[in-house]
Amino acid sequence: MTVSETGGAALRGRLPGERATVSVIVAAAIVVADMIGVGVFTSLGFQVKDLPSGFAILLLWTVGGVVALCGVFSYSELGAMFPRSSGEYNFLTRAYHPAFGFLAGWVSATVGFAAPVALAAMAFGEYGRSVVPGAPPLALAMGVIWVVSIVQLCGVRHSSTFQLTATIVKVALIVAFLIAGFVIGVPQQATFAPSAADFAHITSAPFAIGLVFVMYSFSGWNAATYIIGEMRLPQQNLPRALLAGTLIVLLLYVALNAVFLYTTPIDKLSGQLDVARIAGSQIFGEIGGRIAGAMICIGLISSISAMMWIGPRVMMTMGEDIPALRLFARKSANGAPAYAILFQLAVAGLLLFTRSFEAVLDFIQFGLLFCSFFTVLGVIKLRIMQPDLHRPYRTWGYPITPAIFLLVTGFMMYYLLVDRPLQSLFGVLILISGLLIYAVFRKPSAPPTASADCN
Repeated sequence: MTVSETGGAALRGRLPGERATVSVIVAAAIVVADMIGVGVFTSLGFQVKDLPSGFAILLLWTVGGVVALCGVFSYSELGAMFPRSSGEYNFLTRAYHPAFGFLAGWVSATVGFAAPVALAAMAFGEYGRSVVPGAPPLALAMGVIWVVSIVQLCGVRHSSTFQLTATIVKVALIVAFLIAGFVIGVPQQATFAPSAADFAHITSAPFAIGLVFVMYSFSGWNAATYIIGEMRLPQQNLPRALLAGTLIVLLLYVALNAVFLYTTPIDKLSGQLDVARIAGSQIFGEIGGRIAGAMICIGLISSISAMMWIGPRVMMTMGEDIPALRLFARKSANGAPAYAILFQLAVAGLLLFTRSFEAVLDFIQFGLLFCSFFTVLGVIKLRIMQPDLHRPYRTWGYPITPAIFLLVTGFMMYYLLVDRPLQSLFGVLILISGLLIYAVFRKPSAPPTASADCN
């Protein structure tokens, strides 16, 4: 195999001989699974403290979904132009410089996915204990990430089947919970029709701050961009998967918050973390808490599976580019990047044992937002600097939709700098450490640029 053949295959997103096996349905399932974690089941209690209006709450979640869709449109353009797995690592490399891409890849490949995996696994352990009293949460947490990792090691075909099945079950349980809430739940006084007082709520500081946490619940809308190289017809199917997955989650999020408010008095929800358990008790009686806990547990399995699938693809792609990381680019006979999967499993397990995943998540939030901000900004940069690039998909609503995403993401970064300056500073230091590592390990060959032929 010549150097030019290897490079051309890398730009197309996979190596010669590899088969694209991920369908648009599975890719959309990854988006849905990665987005729906514990956020939507816990955040309402803090929102109703300052926004005691059903209309304002549902509008808050709708706005969050619209902003996520604005990101989807921009990422779809980049993904169709540069169909290679690894998300921001690929996009920032092509839109700016390989050093910038490495920053995003460094964060994602080390702790960007491992920390959320550890958090979701620990949440699985805690909710699992409510379903099975006496079960040790740490053992449940370690068990679920090991089982999911073994599935991922079995190859893309088995991963696809497991992911699709787990996500369908997850969505089916949520829909069943919604139907039960509206059919057998006792209606409360919450109203979803707009009133004169709602304008003050919508223009208030609590609404803006609430949007920050709603956007965290919507994070994951870009999940399919990490496996573009494994998708069939990525130029067409990536935009469809991102759009379909995000729309499904938007509808489920609005409906879930509506059923929480419809069935449960606001004073019982206000300031509470376990909103789903409280609403479940209102709907199903004494066993409602266990029903809600079981629903969340099953849903978390698909979330962990999605992150254990897409996270190692960042390290795999970096290994294809950087000789010092070449080990992580190796694949097993069934096509799984085994060393990259085992690396993420080890990091997630370490974070679980040390209980440091929450601190790591605080530290990396600013860096992740920073990378998303400049990824969307890259769409505008390439439109201006290289307007003749072939674009199989063009951002819907350009330049308004990218501008909306940039404004909201910029506000979130500002909020983190003001509210959590120390954690944000550590996030910047993590990015800088990535630059130092890049300077040491980057191979001396010429990097791919945005003008390279990727089709």
